[in-house]
Amino acid sequence: MGWMSDEAGLDKCDANYVPLTPLSHLRRARDVFAQRTAVIYGDHRVSYGEYYDRCTQLASALERAGVKSGDVVATLIPNLPAQAEAHFGVPACGAVLNTINTRLDVDTVAYIFDHGEAKVILADTQFVALAEASAAKMDGPKPLIIEVPDATHGWPATGRHTTYDDFLATGDAGFEWVMPTDEWESLALNYTSGTTGRPKGVVYHHRGAYMMTMGTVISWRMVLHPVFMAIVPLFHCNGWNHTWMMPLVGGTLVCCRDITAGAIYDAIADEGVTHFGGAPIVLNMIVNAPDSERRDFTHQVEVFTAGAPPAPATLGKIEALGFNVTQVYGLTETYGHVTECIWRGDDWDELDQAEKAAIKARQGVAFPMMEHITVMDDHMIQVPMDSTTQGEIVMRGNSVMKGYLKNPEATAKAFQGGYFHSEDLAIQHPDGYIQIADRAKDIIISGGENISSVEVEGVLMGHPDVSLAAVVAKPDEKWGEVPCAFIELKDGCVGDEVAMIAFARQTIAGFKAPKRVVFQELPKTSTGKIQKFELRKLAASI
Repeated sequence: MGWMSDEAGLDKCDANYVPLTPLSHLRRARDVFAQRTAVIYGDHRVSYGEYYDRCTQLASALERAGVKSGDVVATLIPNLPAQAEAHFGVPACGAVLNTINTRLDVDTVAYIFDHGEAKVILADTQFVALAEASAAKMDGPKPLIIEVPDATHGWPATGRHTTYDDFLATGDAGFEWVMPTDEWESLALNYTSGTTGRPKGVVYHHRGAYMMTMGTVISWRMVLHPVFMAIVPLFHCNGWNHTWMMPLVGGTLVCCRDITAGAIYDAIADEGVTHFGGAPIVLNMIVNAPDSERRDFTHQVEVFTAGAPPAPATLGKIEALGFNVTQVYGLTETYGHVTECIWRGDDWDELDQAEKAAIKARQGVAFPMMEHITVMDDHMIQVPMDSTTQGEIVMRGNSVMKGYLKNPEATAKAFQGGYFHSEDLAIQHPDGYIQIADRAKDIIISGGENISSVEVEGVLMGHPDVSLAAVVAKPDEKWGEVPCAFIELKDGCVGDEVAMIAFARQTIAGFKAPKRVVFQELPKTSTGKIQKFELRKLAASI
């Protein structure tokens, strides 16, 4: 009954209850910020009124092409206007958006097309061949391919498919958006490699994405009209949901095809970029940029960084250039970042640069949209917050996935005990701040990309000369971490590092292939288990 003695007539109705969805942000921005610039990409500059119309035409065109509510529309597009428009236009016709990593190999993309049952593929011209080859390998029905050319940047249309603009022209700008009747309805499908090498489909709901946009505005201390540069790929947790967030605050989205230090400096100086997110490799890129690529600017730029913590030296250098860096942490299963290293002024301000950098490398505390994030042991008991005891990061809150598509067993395992299990090992400091101690199941984070060591090992074990293979993370100045393989050869075989790397690249995407290969006997326990902690030490020393 609640605290009131009589709640008769106090029911949900259309006047007092509307399902939460990030689609509402753009519908509002169409009216409130109609003339403000919404999206920039070179000469492409559209207002919020125009942005809304283009997204509406995409939704209508998809419906006319046979896409129904609940169908999947996939994309293979860099961070360009069409990718941003898909974030609103696809769900606006009731479909589910599946943004796919453009760096994946044909076999993996074909699996994703099949598993997600994609009805339409929006493919940038650079990746049309990948879309075509992947569709050809599918077991199920082949999707319709719509080509997104980018002629001004060297990618004119191939002529083999309907182009994106021609497709939009088939849509009706007066189309009525299909808004969710239940905020639990599926909004997006994202694939994560997990630890088996086969991707798992992570399903997002409208409520979770809406809450992400609200929580991020608070944590990033955003005011109206930020200028946000899309550096985190929109195929990574939908760019941490930032594209859905921009209309909420009347912000401007600055798109960029190829992320370089020069492009970042130019966008800050010319467009007034105030915020961006990126992996530590982006910070290194900015710090190490030659003078010819640097530009002067007078405002402070807020940066979210996630992945392997940036080196203290990098943090010190980049902040001196006018960037304020906040470490965040999350997973595909949590829509992106769900913890943040909130800076406590007072005593922390008095620390020296090295001590400040060490604190900034922590993963921190829960974002506002999350209910509880902590570190627990194998029995789901809180570990002592003593900066030493390790446990697993577990979490619950509105920005946790619905589950894994067509994989109830993995979903049940991930949600055991009423929390999502990250499988990341961490310690907790006395103030509650979380700090990752290790990556469970040896996930390697390279330039913001998650690489499964198990997947790479499986490929290497397919080489006829290999007896055993183990892959660990090797620290790398540019990428943060890269895969390093240790291989035990069969008797009589001679190792060839270059040939072994080339062998791996024949099967998996180039960024997953090992960057170093060491041939030696692998250290093992008495039961024959490979001692990866020893290999990590070796990898760090070579």
